[in-house]
Amino acid sequence: MEKTDLQLIEECTYSTSFHTQGRDSFNILVKRHVNSVYLFIYKLVGNKEDAEDITQETFIKVWQKLSKFDTDKNFKTWLFSIAKNTAVDKLRKKKSINFSSLDTEDNSDFESNLVDTELLPDEIFTKQESTEALTKALAQLSDNQKLIIHLHITEELTYEEISEIIGKPMNTVKSQHGRAINKLRGLLQ
Repeated sequence: MEKTDLQLIEECTYSTSFHTQGRDSFNILVKRHVNSVYLFIYKLVGNKEDAEDITQETFIKVWQKLSKFDTDKNFKTWLFSIAKNTAVDKLRKKKSINFSSLDTEDNSDFESNLVDTELLPDEIFTKQESTEALTKALAQLSDNQKLIIHLHITEELTYEEISEIIGKPMNTVKSQHGRAINKLRGLLQ
């Protein structure tokens, strides 16, 4: 049976030393969340090398602050808040906050890397056209709307959790999500 995040956190914080079980439990937490944290950060910074560095820094901070984690809260929300703050701090140090779009110059966005080898050729063409249309439509959203859409749909976070991560009121998050969805519907018709 797979352990929950909270069980792993308890094992990590069991003693003050970095014991074997704590290290193993933390490694499981990292493996469980590293991809989603990396994608989230990459969408914020738009640069592979920075995203890798910030992801690593994020998990170092998580390890350092794990004993202070409030187990009544959602771990994923806490983790993404640390990731966002680490990314913003790093970008401030670079003197430019440059939030990227979901598209990248080398077309390495998440959707274009999904390949279904079981599809027939005409289905592949249709799917590619749909992905291209979605990518173009997403590019027309504001950076904040793209971030909210990503957190809500890809990361399956609630509006309350997103609100906590990005530091905006929940009604603002709901409103921006709704506007983004309506805009996407209009662009994809």
